[in-house]
Amino acid sequence: MAEVINMPRLSDTMEEGTVATWLKKVGDKIEEGDILAEIETDKATMEFESFNEGVLLHIGVLEGETTKVDELLAIIGEEGEDISELLKASLATNNDEDNSLEKTNHKGDAKNEAKVTELPEGVIVVTMPRLSDTMEEGTVATWLKKVGDPIEEGDILAEIETDKATMEFESFNEGTLLHVGLNEGDSAKVDDLIAIIGPKGTDVSHIAKNFSVHIDATVEVKPNKVEQEQSKPISDKEEKIVIPVSNATGRVFVSPLAKKIAEEKGYDLSQIQGSGENGRVIKRDVENYVPRQAVKQSLAPVAKFIPSGEENFDEIKHSQMRKVIAKRLGESKFSAPHYYLNVEFDMENAIAFRSQFNSIPDVKISYNDMIVKACALALRQHPQVNSRWFSDKMQLNNHVHIGVAVAVEDGLVVPVVRFANEQALPQIGAAIKDFAGRAKNKKLTPQEMEGSTFTVSNLGMFGIESFTSIINQPNSAILSVGAIVQKPIVKNGEIVIGNTMKLTLACDHRTVDGATGAQFLQTLKGYIENPVTMLV
Repeated sequence: MAEVINMPRLSDTMEEGTVATWLKKVGDKIEEGDILAEIETDKATMEFESFNEGVLLHIGVLEGETTKVDELLAIIGEEGEDISELLKASLATNNDEDNSLEKTNHKGDAKNEAKVTELPEGVIVVTMPRLSDTMEEGTVATWLKKVGDPIEEGDILAEIETDKATMEFESFNEGTLLHVGLNEGDSAKVDDLIAIIGPKGTDVSHIAKNFSVHIDATVEVKPNKVEQEQSKPISDKEEKIVIPVSNATGRVFVSPLAKKIAEEKGYDLSQIQGSGENGRVIKRDVENYVPRQAVKQSLAPVAKFIPSGEENFDEIKHSQMRKVIAKRLGESKFSAPHYYLNVEFDMENAIAFRSQFNSIPDVKISYNDMIVKACALALRQHPQVNSRWFSDKMQLNNHVHIGVAVAVEDGLVVPVVRFANEQALPQIGAAIKDFAGRAKNKKLTPQEMEGSTFTVSNLGMFGIESFTSIINQPNSAILSVGAIVQKPIVKNGEIVIGNTMKLTLACDHRTVDGATGAQFLQTLKGYIENPVTMLV
C-alpha cells in the first residue's frame, strides 16, 4: 500500500523546509535507509532518510521549492499503484488551509476574495522568493523574460537582488508570462506578487489588481500601457505591459553588463540610445556608442556648466544590501557596548617570513592571510573573544570561523573562512582570493556568508594606517588592520628605520573584558612578530 511521505521536522524550530536536491527520481526503487533528498531547514541542509521501501511514485516538491512541515513531500508504493486518491486528499487538505487563510485575510470582501482565490485554470501567481535566511524583501535587478514570452520549467525569469547577493530566479512552472508586477529596480517584500504565468491570452488583470502588495511607499507599481502609435492603433483589448525606459526620476534601464562596460569607459548612460526590449540599453549599444564632442568637452572642468545659484544633487535608491547593512550596523553599534584596544606590531619578521614563503613555486600568501591564520590560532587560546552574547548565557565557540570583510559596489560582504585554525596559509589565501573575486560579481551564496565567530577588516591596501570597525554581530569582536608603515623606531636603545602595523580590536564589553581583549592581542602579537610559530 502506498505511503505518503510528508516534510519532516528536522530541527526544533523548523516550520518549513526546502528541497535542496532530490537523490532519487520517480520510478526509482527505494530501500529502507536510502537517502531520498537533501532538505534545507532554518539551520542546516540535512539528508532525509526513507523509512519505507517500494517505488518512488510521486514527488510533490521540486528542487528549490519550499513546503511546510507535515505537507506532502513524496509518495512511495508498489510499481504501477494508483495514487490518485492520495493526491486528491493531500490537495484538499492544502486547499482547506489556504481557503481558511484567505477568508481571514479578506473577511467581509466577497468580491475581492473571489478574484484572489479563484484563479483561472493553469494560472500561477509567482511571488517574491526568500533567497536567503535573512531576506525580507528583494529587488528585481534584471528581467530575463518579458510579457508574452513562453516560459518553460527551469527557465531563468529574473535576477533578484537580495541583502546578500544577486541570484538567478528560476521558474518551476510553464506557460506564458502574462504579467510583470515589478519593473527593473523596484522592490517588494517576500511573498508579494512579482509575475503571473498561465495559458496564452488569459485575462489576469483582476488578479494583479487585487493581489495584496507591500512594496515601498515611494514606488507605485502599475502596468504601463503602450502609447498608441498613429500608424499602428492598439485596440482596447490589446493592453500591453512593458518595462519603461525611464521613470519619473530619470533612471535609465540598462543591463548589468552594459552598465559595467559604460562605467569602465566613462560613458554617460543617459546619452546612449538603447536598442534592447522597450529601449533598454544593452551591451552592443555601449560598445557601438561614439561620444559626441559636446559630451567630451563637458568632461573638462573649464566646460562644465551649472547655472549660478542652482542647487544640484543626484538621488540613488538604496539597494537591498545597503539597507540591511545600515540596519545591522545600527543594531550592533547601539546594542553592543563597544570599546577599542589599539596596538602596533613590529612587522620585520613578518615581511621576511612572507618573502621566504612566497619563494616556494606556485605559492603566494598575503599579509592578510597571515593575520587571519594568527587570529584563528589566538582565538583557540581565548574563547571569550570567540564568543556570542545571549540575554541569559554566553556561547563560547570551540570552532573558529573567520569572517573576512570584502568591499563591493553596494557596500560590504563578509564571506567566512571555516575552521581557519586548521587550514594552512596557502589554503586560507586561496579561499580569501576566491571569495573576493566572486563577491565583486555577486556570486557568493548566503551559506558562504553565515556562521562567522570573529571578523577581520583590512584597509591597509588603501593606505589607511589606523581605524575602528563596528562589530559584525553576533560576533563579540572585530579586528581592524592598517597599512604597514616604514618609520623610525627604537631598537636596543638606537633609532633605526623599521616597519610597523597598527591594529584596533573592537570588543563587546558584555562578553570580552578589557584584560581578556588585551591578552588576546598579546597572543596575536607573538604569532605576527614571530610568524614561524604559526607553522609549529
